[in-house]
Amino acid sequence: MILSASIISSNFLNLKKDLQEVRDAGVDWLHIDVMDGAFVPNITVGPFILPFCKKATGMPLDVHLMINHPENLIETFAHAGADRLTIHVENNPNIVRTLQEIHKLNVAAGVVLNPGTSVHSLDSLFPFVDHILVMTVNPGFSGQKFIPEMIEKIKVIRKKIDDQNLNIKIEVDGGINGDTIASVVKAGADIIVSATAIFGHPLGIKAGVDELRQNA
Repeated sequence: MILSASIISSNFLNLKKDLQEVRDAGVDWLHIDVMDGAFVPNITVGPFILPFCKKATGMPLDVHLMINHPENLIETFAHAGADRLTIHVENNPNIVRTLQEIHKLNVAAGVVLNPGTSVHSLDSLFPFVDHILVMTVNPGFSGQKFIPEMIEKIKVIRKKIDDQNLNIKIEVDGGINGDTIASVVKAGADIIVSATAIFGHPLGIKAGVDELRQNA
């Protein structure tokens, strides 16, 4: 299981310390949620933050673009240090072209499904992606409650991947904590994104990471 810590819940007054602490606690990737206030009802960070995260930790940067017209910014994020770029199927009519452009930048490419988006939207995209991100909350804000109905979606995608013998990882993001992680891993998730359960754990970051690993 790959664990990706979403920096949206970190303490930005102590960002370097928090990021180095998750690295030392055994987290694999840093997950960076980019929101534009249009595609989702919130605004977070832009490409400027990536070089600082990379310099502070050396960790792979897993960038989730919750923005309109992501095709206009993929090169900027790639040059800023993104190792993976994930775009939504809901707002990109030329998504195959965008995925191809991401690969040309030597960056892993993924697609995201919002809770209300059908798995059938993936059927023509499998040859072009390295991972599929299943949102288990409605995107836009950290700390939301996990939507249990998304478990079946993960299972369906897992079966599609396995039936075609594809090398595609399933990533899951939203409401993942010590109580919910086991169900998504059992359903077939390879990559787990967690924010509040890591950075907001009452006993600290290391305890949050350990609890996720143990409960998975």
